[in-house]
Amino acid sequence: MRQTKMFKPRTYTVESVTSGHPDKICDQISDAILDECLRQDPASRVAVETFGSHGLLVIGGEITSKAEVDYESVARKVYASIGYSDKLKIITNIVKQSPDIALGVDTGGAGDQGIMYGYATDETPEFLPLGVVLAHRLAKGLEDLRRNNILPWLRPDGKTQVTIKDNVVDTILVSTQHSENISQEEIYRQLVKKLIGPVLGSVSAPIPLKRVRILVNPTGAFVSGGFMADTGLTGRKIMVDTYGGLIPHGGGCFSGKDATKVDRSGAYMARHVAKEIVSGGKAKECLVSVAYAIGRAEPVMVQAVNEKGEDISAFALTYDWRPNAIIEHLNLRQPNFAANCCYGHF
Repeated sequence: MRQTKMFKPRTYTVESVTSGHPDKICDQISDAILDECLRQDPASRVAVETFGSHGLLVIGGEITSKAEVDYESVARKVYASIGYSDKLKIITNIVKQSPDIALGVDTGGAGDQGIMYGYATDETPEFLPLGVVLAHRLAKGLEDLRRNNILPWLRPDGKTQVTIKDNVVDTILVSTQHSENISQEEIYRQLVKKLIGPVLGSVSAPIPLKRVRILVNPTGAFVSGGFMADTGLTGRKIMVDTYGGLIPHGGGCFSGKDATKVDRSGAYMARHVAKEIVSGGKAKECLVSVAYAIGRAEPVMVQAVNEKGEDISAFALTYDWRPNAIIEHLNLRQPNFAANCCYGHF
């Protein structure tokens, strides 16, 4: 089937969140537990979910590993490192991976069934849509301004949003947690000067501020944040983690899962292959799709299409898509997942 303009539309909106957002706190805790298991036992199989809400943190899942991990201690360390000091009651319920799943994974098969997608575009040096790049830079910029004490009234929780209209930046939205002793007018002034202006000026073709509608803390105040204000859950920011909802998503999240889970490794490989195809000049945009059956190593489907809808699967099929091969090719047994689970996995 031949289509046209099947990927990024001319008008779209995407978002990002800071490391202090409740969902991202949970992602980081789940990935920190994964990292500690891998640090002690690179063959660890991990599937950890974290739920946080108003003073309560619940850690559950399945782990098969030689590692001895104090899950509560890991969670508290992550929470404090983000910048929170409120008390948490922590409940853990970790069991071993199902032996039925292990039957397939032990022989090199996929740890689950599912569909994964990878995407790349030549629009930016990051091979991501401009709006996605800007949303992440704004969110990361908030954290940098806070951690470097440039704006000491900033607090950990925050979200950003970018609207592109006709391929031009139209609206920037920044919502950030802050101390009580700062006015919204000062927040607006400082963020335009030290965050939004520099980010818009950082792209290859700088964007004039006067052309952009800027919204900061539209509710008028954002003092309470994190688990004190909202509930968080591992995997609830899958669009922030990938491509902002601009392309399909198979539905599986990344954080808390070791690379035998193709939700993670398959999606990482699909992105890698899409980026290779675009960087190699074989397409301006590329969407790669891969699907697995649980317990089987070879995928049941691998497909790649370019911005015109033309089938370019032959390029993608030159890669080895078996889970163990992906793990080796992308070095996915290294314990560095928590450090990379914020501001987009790609």
